[in-house]
Amino acid sequence: MSAPLPTRTQELRALWKLALPIAIAQAGQSMMSFVDTAVVSRVGNEALSAVGMATSVYFAVSSFAMGLMMGMDPLVSQALGAGNPRRARSVLWQGSYLAVIAGTVLAIPMVVVPRLLPALGVDFVELPQLRDYLDWRAPSLPLSLLFLSTRSYLQAASITRPLVVATVVANVFNLGADILFVFGGEGLPAWCGPLRWVPAMGVKGSAIATLLCCVLQWVIIAWAVRHVPVPGGVPSRRPVLADMLQALRVGLPIGLHIAAEVGVFSLAGLMARWISPESMGAHQIAISYGSLTFTAAVGIGNAGSVRVGWAVGARNTPQARLSGMMAFASGAGFMSLCALMFALFPLPLANLMGAPAEVIPLLVPLLMVCAVFQISDGVQGVGAGVLRGAGETRFTFIANMVGHYLVGLPVALLLGFWLKLGVVGIWWGLCAGLTAVALALFWRFERQSAGTFQPLEA
Repeated sequence: MSAPLPTRTQELRALWKLALPIAIAQAGQSMMSFVDTAVVSRVGNEALSAVGMATSVYFAVSSFAMGLMMGMDPLVSQALGAGNPRRARSVLWQGSYLAVIAGTVLAIPMVVVPRLLPALGVDFVELPQLRDYLDWRAPSLPLSLLFLSTRSYLQAASITRPLVVATVVANVFNLGADILFVFGGEGLPAWCGPLRWVPAMGVKGSAIATLLCCVLQWVIIAWAVRHVPVPGGVPSRRPVLADMLQALRVGLPIGLHIAAEVGVFSLAGLMARWISPESMGAHQIAISYGSLTFTAAVGIGNAGSVRVGWAVGARNTPQARLSGMMAFASGAGFMSLCALMFALFPLPLANLMGAPAEVIPLLVPLLMVCAVFQISDGVQGVGAGVLRGAGETRFTFIANMVGHYLVGLPVALLLGFWLKLGVVGIWWGLCAGLTAVALALFWRFERQSAGTFQPLEA
């Protein structure tokens, strides 16, 4: 007989015990781009616009590879749920090889694509700075994917302290390095020594700081994995093609769904730039805030993915349903609080980021729209996680394609350009797409969990 189900309160406590450190680690990834934006916005609107476009390109390209790494989540958690830690460690090694290969291959377009834009008729004044940023940010992609694959293993094993330590250390370093490399060390006191010789590098300096942080945080959690015991002995470290292909089969739909989601936000950024540099600056700051709060939903979704994966691996569908539903409730509840923050304090939040005066009149209404779609964003972020834990990834991709491209994008074009609502209209389109996706994912999990989940390696 299976163990009795925990109460909802017990499940919530267990979920949040896992979700909180994961959310902190997830927030650390977005915090780097958030700090980049906050520091560079003090340079001027042209630099802010350049970072906005560069970030759009980076995440449009990298999101697919990040999704591939998330294919490890159900494989690791279900292996541990089935009582097979040796298999879980083997999946980590294969995921690490996959991270290096995918990260290296996909870093190349990030360097090449900006150099092709003039041939396509794109002649924005920010292009040189955009190229500088991506030249130094692209090498961080393999490191970011290694961090994700290692994080999947640690969170599935409920070893979350190294994730928090790596995140805090890397982000403290990033803030100092960002300020130093962007503005230079000339004004530092004499006791800072050689740091005073660092030249002001502007946008490029921001990317270099983030690259160094990616090295630092991966080293910290890789060291932590070395100290995790594996009952039965550590498995072979050699590449196994069959295992990498299995991870690809699970991760490919996740990569496509994340690429679809990030892609529509990147398109929104490019559409905002076609309207004006000020619209692009407002979009970049608003999306930085929205991405930061979304990391909490992703953290809850990742915790839900782990708990659902454990239950599916143990062939306990009622437990999987309870874990998923509590994750949905937690995501919606937390994002409701974030919505209140955006709705009540849009101007202080704009000033906190150092938004240029010409950007603020556009930024404030964008933060109000951001408040409206917080709950939808949270539900769809959690939904992707809990379905991933159950090994259900194809539907999430389909839901994102339909919601964002058949609902959200047409509404954005209609409101933003045809009805001339500008960047605010574009964001209402994003809101419509997120809501459609959220409803679809909740419906899918509710329907699937009413039956019986089967492990991926049954």
